[in-house]
Parts: sequence; structure tokens; C-alpha cells
Amino acid sequence: QLGRCRSVKEFEKLNRIGEGTSGIVDRARDTLTDETVALKKVRMDNEKDGNGGVGEITLLLQLRHPNIVELKEVVVGNHLESIFLVMGYCEQDLASLLENMQTPFSEAQVKCIILQVLKGLQYLHENYIIHRDLKVSNLLMTDKGCVKIADFGLARTYGMPPKPMTPKVVTLWYRAPELLLGMTTQTTSIDMWLPGTSEIHQIDLIVQLLGTPNENIWPGFSKLPLVSQYTLRKQPYNNLKHNLPPGRGAGQRLWGVPAMSPHPHRATAKDCLESSYFKEKPLPCEPELMPTFPHHRNQR
Repeated sequence: QLGRCRSVKEFEKLNRIGEGTSGIVDRARDTLTDETVALKKVRMDNEKDGNGGVGEITLLLQLRHPNIVELKEVVVGNHLESIFLVMGYCEQDLASLLENMQTPFSEAQVKCIILQVLKGLQYLHENYIIHRDLKVSNLLMTDKGCVKIADFGLARTYGMPPKPMTPKVVTLWYRAPELLLGMTTQTTSIDMWLPGTSEIHQIDLIVQLLGTPNENIWPGFSKLPLVSQYTLRKQPYNNLKHNLPPGRGAGQRLWGVPAMSPHPHRATAKDCLESSYFKEKPLPCEPELMPTFPHHRNQR
């Protein structure tokens, strides 16, 4: 229950930290508690192609998991459609962090981040929720090393049989191949494209890397709405392993399974969490042992 909503005037806006699918986000101070929070002004005009402001609020009120951004309360502005979400504040987003960090994460730290993302995805998918816009700028991290999935403006619940949804979700560079080819029935598999292949984009590059799909490995492929609009190169081999950095077999298999599989066979978050990649050395570090970084987003 939301109860009686407070006024946004009880929050002091400090600086802009982002603009998500469904609204603008500021770092703010709760003047009653002196707590630093993220204050998101929700857009109420995008219900058609996305979850919309009301839908995002409904979803976030249901979600309670360490690796999902926390909705603390909903506050209101001066008029009926002026709605703000008060979210738990995270000091970093992974996109700006990766741009500004001086040295890359170690393998143990990478495993720590991936584990947390997969745990958040497993929780969402077990609750029949598809994020539909998973990318590094929507992955936040606190100074205690806790990674949280954010921005549920395009998220949707799903059921069986799946209902048609617009394929024009997820930032283009992160879009799974079935979305690029016009598939309208969406499942949790579209969220699993990013953990395996966040740098792979556009159909031709996907084919070069993973091989040309066909009915044998992807039943129903030839009937996808936009297949006829593409002339796919003939690439009989999967070249993924040649484009990954040298490493242990388990790591190669973890990245290969989500990435190279057509959507009917793509690994689930649970499958990935059970991978031997996370059990071989170096083991994932604990979140609290993750390094801290300057707060680039907090410059006033």
C-alpha cells in the first residue's frame, strides 16, 4: 500500500545523474531523514510500447531483492501527473564507471559483478518479469560492491502462451537477434542476450560471429517477420571462441552458451549461475571487497 504520498518539495535535488527509459533521475536529499536517494520523475506518456509510469511503479512495488534497485516510496508534485519515484541511491552506473576507471576489473571482480546480475535476472524471471532493456548503463553499483538492475520502464510481465509485444525494445546495440528479426512473442531469453554478448550488435555482425541461423538449430526462424528483409551471409561456423580473450574452458562455455544459442535454446539465468566458471579459480570476490571509485556522477 502506498498510503498518503509525500510531496516532492520535501526532497532537495542535488544533481542530474541520468535519464532512463521512462524518466529523468536526480540525486537528491530527503530533508526529513538527510538520506541521499535517487529521485526519478516518471513519464506518464509511454504506456503503449513500454511498461509506462504506472506499470513501472506496480512492478517495483512487488520487487524485493538485493540485486534489484529498491523503490522506497512514491511522492507527488504540484499536479496529478507529476509523480516521482524515490529509489535507493547507488554511487555508480557501470557504463560511466567503465569509461572512467583507470585499470580494468580483475577476473574475480568481473565474476562478482556477473553473479549479481544473474541473481537479479533469475529473481525477475522466476517472478515472470522480463526487463527488456538490459545494458551496462542500467546496471548500478553501490560503494559496498552491490550491483543492482535498474530502469524498469520497458519491463513487462509475461505468461504462457506469451502475448505479442513490440520488438522495438532494448537499445539497438544490445538487441537480441530474434528482436532484430521482428519476433513479437518475447520470453526471458531476450534478457539473456546481454550477459553473453554485450558488444555484439546488428544482424550481419551477429552472423559473422555466431554463424547463419537455419531451421535445424532455430525452428521457426524462416517465418520470423523480418527475415525476408535481410540477405544473410553464408557463415557455417561459429567463430565466437576466436573472438574471446584466452581463458579457461568454463569461461568460454559460459559466454558461448547464452550467445551462440538461438533463442529457443539460450541458457537461462539459473543455467549460468550453475556454470563451473564461477567455481574455478580465481573465485568471485565478495561484493564488499570490490574496489571503490570516485563518484563521477555526483559533481554538482
